[in-house]
Amino acid sequence: MESELQKLKQRLITCRGCPRLVAWREEVARVKRRAYQDWDYWGKPVPGFGDPGARLLILGLAPGAHGSNRTGRMFTGDGSGNFLFPALYRAGLANQPDSENRADGLALHDCWLTASARCAPPGNKPTLEELSNCKPWLEQEMALLPNLQGVVLLGKIALDSLLRLPAFSELSRKEIVFGHGAFYQPHQALPWLLCSYHPSLQNTQTGRLSVEMFDQIWRQAKERLT
Repeated sequence: MESELQKLKQRLITCRGCPRLVAWREEVARVKRRAYQDWDYWGKPVPGFGDPGARLLILGLAPGAHGSNRTGRMFTGDGSGNFLFPALYRAGLANQPDSENRADGLALHDCWLTASARCAPPGNKPTLEELSNCKPWLEQEMALLPNLQGVVLLGKIALDSLLRLPAFSELSRKEIVFGHGAFYQPHQALPWLLCSYHPSLQNTQTGRLSVEMFDQIWRQAKERLT
């Protein structure tokens, strides 16, 4: 499956399906932020990464303009990643707490990290059409993770994106409602779902999502794996 995931990655990074996102990600990569003037920005769709044998999928929102859009790796180089990766390390799901660039030696254990949208959107807000355009990438990715048992959803948009996939489309939106710590076990043919607030600076700096709250999510996720 690893070679198939690699093939999927190579197809993904050539995607130009959303004109607004293509223009934005490339403009950001060209203009750059002053602090990163020496960086060669990635400026393309950002693929998921992790353990091909993962039992756990972690689904976020979208690459950050000067985070993943700069580094080319999910949650790498921004405030959200600075909160996420230490938590994964404490939970034994990552080999190190830091994530700075694609060559820093970070490896994920038993989990795969990806996002609902693969290109950095203006204002961190992809449109419904853009999320829909990205839906097949997530669907293909999940199909290539044969050991998948559960999904941790980082934010409501992640949950909404997952529920739009054909395999999940029959689930009741009234019964599966986002809330931090909300857990759902649809049926045996589908992975279980565990919701968490997104580790954005807006949530972590205001205390809406604390270190202990986040650590509890990963403890629960690991306990659910069989």
